[in-house]
Amino acid sequence: MSVTTRGALPGGAYDVTVIGAGVVGSAIARELARLPLRIALLDASDDVGDGTSKANTAILHTGFDAVPGSLESRLVRDGSRRLAAYAAENGIPVEPLGALLVAWDGEQHAALPSLAAKAGRNGYHDARIVTAEEVRSREPHLGPGVLGALDVPGESVICPWTTTLAYATQAVRAGVDLHLNCRVDAVTSGDPHLLATGRGPLRTRHLVNAAGLYADEIDRLLGHDDFTVTPRRGQLVVFDALARDLVRHILLPVPGALGKGVLVTPTVHGKVMLGPTAEDLDDKTATGSTAEGLALLREKGRRILPALLDEEVTAVYAGLRAATGSEDYAIRAHPAQRYVTVGGIRSTGLTASMAIAAHVVDLLAEAGLPTSGAEDLEPLRMPNLGEAFPRPYRDAELIASDPEYGRIVCHCERVTRGEIRDALASTVPPGSLDGLRRRTRARAGRCQGFHCGAEVRALFESKARP
Repeated sequence: MSVTTRGALPGGAYDVTVIGAGVVGSAIARELARLPLRIALLDASDDVGDGTSKANTAILHTGFDAVPGSLESRLVRDGSRRLAAYAAENGIPVEPLGALLVAWDGEQHAALPSLAAKAGRNGYHDARIVTAEEVRSREPHLGPGVLGALDVPGESVICPWTTTLAYATQAVRAGVDLHLNCRVDAVTSGDPHLLATGRGPLRTRHLVNAAGLYADEIDRLLGHDDFTVTPRRGQLVVFDALARDLVRHILLPVPGALGKGVLVTPTVHGKVMLGPTAEDLDDKTATGSTAEGLALLREKGRRILPALLDEEVTAVYAGLRAATGSEDYAIRAHPAQRYVTVGGIRSTGLTASMAIAAHVVDLLAEAGLPTSGAEDLEPLRMPNLGEAFPRPYRDAELIASDPEYGRIVCHCERVTRGEIRDALASTVPPGSLDGLRRRTRARAGRCQGFHCGAEVRALFESKARP
């Protein structure tokens, strides 16, 4: 097993190479790691999950509102079951809060029966329409004008950072080579394929394209022009933990043409999130927030949960989703080339990730990949980042055995030196301070590192030095 971030790539040909170490690419690499094959996972960034996967709404979906009969619908349903079980086994924090799809006007209220019927066609039969009175009793801080809601009790929130990291960690421990800072510039299709990367050539018999926003560009390097990715920016506002008591469920809007719309949801990290916007752009790097976007979120938030706007904002960020103009995933197999493209994976990709991985391995098998001899992987126990579960600073027995877990560095998020030490020495260590934040929550609180930043940086740089 290896994680490389610089220098020339190893020689010889891989059996399968996965381009893109987001949540989907890492899940595919993990699934392939069960086979007695030589596997590589590449990413242009210095960390796993550093693109779309780090900036989403972190919901573990039921798939109630997918297009019935679509590939996405099937994979989200299957993936939800798989990921819920995987999270429980490996220590990924999940909170089953349930969702309320809130109707604020007559048109939205009239749409609730069709949405309930759609849920049934997607195999989800627990959704039910509830009255305005019941909605208000369950969410007393909602703004005026609620007419009713669709209750979807199976929706949950999950930690997206820990999920991607768990997949990648398990893959690397099982023998996958993870090559970071490894941008793919060109592909010469053949047997094997030859990839020209920023760190030298790489050869592989089978190729999986899970490059997210750049999946269409990789696809064209293989001679295909099946879809075009339009980056859809979603700006979000994160409110401080003191806002957490204002909301008990995931509050969803009735969806529109550009997606599910602006929602209010608790996070497993103990905060409240408002967003996202849905802005189609030309620039695949435009992850900055805008005054217009934040003004829109404040307007929407004031209607949904007026008291939320009085709370302190912890962070503002934006993510880009890989929209393709289609209402389904663009997962395509090209058996003659021993190539599978995994494109158009939108916000449901986190939920569907494990099912997508199993589907991709099936497609590779049809293209000649030997899939016999699969073995179960050793389970993990991921560091807990969830507020609803025990964390080290409160564990007297753990602190007694190792006092570093009692020495708090980041007081906003109550992150200890022991947790930072463990993250820096982990199987897939962070390549940056942002990567360390995703592993520990250090610098993610209300002061955004103003008080702890210097000490966190010193700890990171002391470990990062050769």
